[in-house]
Amino acid sequence: MPSYSFSCQSSYLSSMAHSGFDFNMCIYDGISYLSRVQESLARQKIFIPHIRQFSPSPSTSVADSIFRNRIKSRIEHWRKGYAEPSKTADDGSLVSFLRQLILGGESYGSRPSIRIDVCSDRQVQLVLEAVNRISDDLVSLVVPDKAGTAREVRVIFTNSTEDKNLLLMDIQKLEDEHNLKFRGFREVIDLLSSSQKPIISYNCLIDFTMIHSKFVAPLPPNLKEFMCSLRMVFSNVIDISHMWREIGPLRKAKNIQAALSYLQRQYFVPMDVEIHQQDDNNSVTKSGENVLRITKLFAKLSNLLKISPDGQSQSDEKKCYTVEEYCNIFYPSCIAKESDDANFSNESDTTRAMSTDNVVFLWGFRETSVKELRSHLAGLHHVFLKDFELKLLDRSCSALIFHSSDTATELLREISSESPSLSDFFSEGLKAGGFDVYLKVCRLGLWDSDLAEALEGVSSEPATSMLSGHGTSEIYWNSSLMLDLREYLEC
Repeated sequence: MPSYSFSCQSSYLSSMAHSGFDFNMCIYDGISYLSRVQESLARQKIFIPHIRQFSPSPSTSVADSIFRNRIKSRIEHWRKGYAEPSKTADDGSLVSFLRQLILGGESYGSRPSIRIDVCSDRQVQLVLEAVNRISDDLVSLVVPDKAGTAREVRVIFTNSTEDKNLLLMDIQKLEDEHNLKFRGFREVIDLLSSSQKPIISYNCLIDFTMIHSKFVAPLPPNLKEFMCSLRMVFSNVIDISHMWREIGPLRKAKNIQAALSYLQRQYFVPMDVEIHQQDDNNSVTKSGENVLRITKLFAKLSNLLKISPDGQSQSDEKKCYTVEEYCNIFYPSCIAKESDDANFSNESDTTRAMSTDNVVFLWGFRETSVKELRSHLAGLHHVFLKDFELKLLDRSCSALIFHSSDTATELLREISSESPSLSDFFSEGLKAGGFDVYLKVCRLGLWDSDLAEALEGVSSEPATSMLSGHGTSEIYWNSSLMLDLREYLEC
């Protein structure tokens, strides 16, 4: 203390300059901040007048007694002139000035005061002891020099209990303002800490070791002590890399972009956040993009993992989890190298592009497992005897991927015309729609209800066709990694 180092990620220099950061001021004047430990040490040398608690000494020498009695007699004589003013004294300004000159006092604001010079902390304690023995209407301020060493004690006279309380409040306010300037940039860390809100980040161990060492205290010798110390400042720290490890295939993701890309391809998550791409003429900073990506990824993961702020779900059948269950879990040995590659090594072996014409969304069933639903469908129509894959998207809707687009088109056409061959299908209350129906749900943002209710609402509109008529496009399908919400909630 002080520290003369400056650390900054090079990719942020341009965005900091664009935001008005003055590097010259940083170099010449520095950026003031103190850690909590440094502030505690610095408080032992306060550079403004302050109140010091009186601590009686068990033993007193003859010299100490003489000094204390002399100071006590001087303060009593000075106080008597203000506490018991002469009844015959003229109230003119000249008389008041002469009385103040004779008593050897001065003013502290609008209140009378007297200065007692001291040359050691021992004498400071003796003066405080003398004042403590005289009266409760006196307030003692220790005045330091530029080095923080006490050079005098200022004794202030108050004419009432209310006046004394006001004086103490003013002194405390000045001290708080001084401490605020003293701790500097750490005030930002203190505000985050006092909010008690969860801190969402990526690679938290790297970030918070730096924050701890700069703004809290030197790093403890081991991770356990570090976590205990960090929780006293930030009670809820969430590393999104730990959250995505809860989804098996995402354990191979090396960075935020890779995780987002994978979720976009593989999982049905009814939300999206638009992030503008940065170019030479775009003022969006890289740091701002990272904040948006972390926010987007946290929202998607919270949706998939059924994380609720209060742990309550709308349906008693579905279990929800609280954010606190994912807090304060770090992986010190799992810091992967950053990469913009959003593909996983073995994903190409199981993921394939499928035409949207091969996709059929089915809802209205009562079965609770893929096996039961597939077995039941086999007896309703001959198309369900052909080769297709089935996956539950939630408890009310499933996706059917036919290996032939002609089979999917045939099924949707017969459903649209209410073919008699599907009488058993209709009697069961089953309904189906093509990819266009699902695409319209996505565009309208109908996510306040179950997917089946949203599909039902769109497919019942007169202008909406059950058949897929948007032309051929592709989606990514992975039969082994596609999310099965029922299986996921039960595990």
